Amino acid sequence: MTQQHAHNAPGLRAWLGLAVVLGPVLLVSMDGSILFLAMPRISQALSPTADQALWILDIYGFAVGSLLVAFGSIGDRYGRLKLLMIGATVFGLGSAGAAFAPTPELLIACRALMGVAGATLLPSALAVLSELFPDPRRRAQAIGIFAAAFAAGFAIGPVVGGALLGSFWWGSVFLVNLPVIVVFLVFAPVLLGEVRAGGTGRVDPLSVVTSAGGLLLTIYGIKHLAADGISALPITTMILGIAVLTFFGLRQRHLETPLIDFSLFRDRVFSIAIITGLLPLAAWSAAAYLSGIYLQSVLGLSVLNAALLALPGAVALTLSCIVTPTVVERIGKRAALLVCHFSIAGGLLLLLPTTVTAGIGWYIASTVIAGLGYGISFAVVADTAVGAVPAERAGSAGAIAETSNEIGNALGIAILGSLAALLFRLQGPDLAPTLDETLQLPSLLPSAIQDAKSAFVTGLHVVVVVAGLLHAALGTAALRWLPKQAADGPDSGSHEKAAEEPVATRS
Repeated sequence: MTQQHAHNAPGLRAWLGLAVVLGPVLLVSMDGSILFLAMPRISQALSPTADQALWILDIYGFAVGSLLVAFGSIGDRYGRLKLLMIGATVFGLGSAGAAFAPTPELLIACRALMGVAGATLLPSALAVLSELFPDPRRRAQAIGIFAAAFAAGFAIGPVVGGALLGSFWWGSVFLVNLPVIVVFLVFAPVLLGEVRAGGTGRVDPLSVVTSAGGLLLTIYGIKHLAADGISALPITTMILGIAVLTFFGLRQRHLETPLIDFSLFRDRVFSIAIITGLLPLAAWSAAAYLSGIYLQSVLGLSVLNAALLALPGAVALTLSCIVTPTVVERIGKRAALLVCHFSIAGGLLLLLPTTVTAGIGWYIASTVIAGLGYGISFAVVADTAVGAVPAERAGSAGAIAETSNEIGNALGIAILGSLAALLFRLQGPDLAPTLDETLQLPSLLPSAIQDAKSAFVTGLHVVVVVAGLLHAALGTAALRWLPKQAADGPDSGSHEKAAEEPVATRS
């Protein structure tokens, strides 16, 4: 037993490899949120429409989320290091293009390219940990660090963006990626080595196209309904998108190696955990985006001060993610999920007392309390995904958890952000489609400014109520549906079993 443990103990190479892998992981998650405080500055520089502004924010998340599982399977089959190297290179090129984009259209295109590259990085990075850390206990620690880095990226994205914008132009939020990418490209081939998994089958191109296309068509319809009102084009587009997604789901049932193995969702613990990966990110991204506008455009704070106010919530989120695995061993996943959803619901509702003249204290309290739940969601989802799948499907199955995070991040801005935009259009002074565009109009009367700010705050309040109620409902479902013994029982057995199986072949 002692010799086996010593044999499986990771050495310096494994920990250095983990450190190198965490660089791209941090960037991919950080770029999902780094623009939340930067959008007012980008709006001043490029003058995007309301629809373009939303696409600048969430085309990245949709590109990542819609392709994660596909690239997980590709990495399993053709080599994870190869895919990591290609993805990191493209991510760097997309970042450089975004930094100097002269138009909103080109910025959207570069963000989409970054999203495609990000989808190659996350599943392969998670799967590489299985080769670096064969011992189940050490691998669980590595996965916890991975989840903490992923959570920290989302949390510090607005802070990093705000800090950069305090001294540099808006493109600096993209150029910050380049040094990390260079370090990864230099050291990854030395520390990681190539890893492949056998027996994964071929990737179905039609499934890749229909999953990505269905998501984009559906969200395109939702966005235009919110921004422009009811018309034939967005309704038709949304219905077509839903039909394509339905076809995608039905097709997976008949494939030998489906892009998403929906049979995993028969387990209630797994299903609620994956939803826990999606819904908190949707709430967090929408609240962070709208709060960034609230702090700057409504309360008049500088971008740097707004970034500093986001620090307590970022710290709470990151620390929660780090300590959650230890806490779960004591209280179980069921109790952790309850704390997750009800703390997020309570934190979101603390934004209700905010007004057009005051609300900084309520904002800080909201981000700290909700941050505890967001951190739990990251840690629980990552652990459940790795423990529920065969080792040979580590890349594609691990991508399900990351997909729920990324899709949740994008859906929050798309759906909840569109809800806020709709309410602003209905209740605002009807001079421009967004608050920032309205405030930039010349010779604007004080009454119009007040009406515009009040309409935006109303939209913010409605969004947090909707998101809070959804979390309360999911917490209630976890309380009623999850059997206490099954949800709280140790999962070490599944990890041990997975560790005994051959994880991958290394060349």
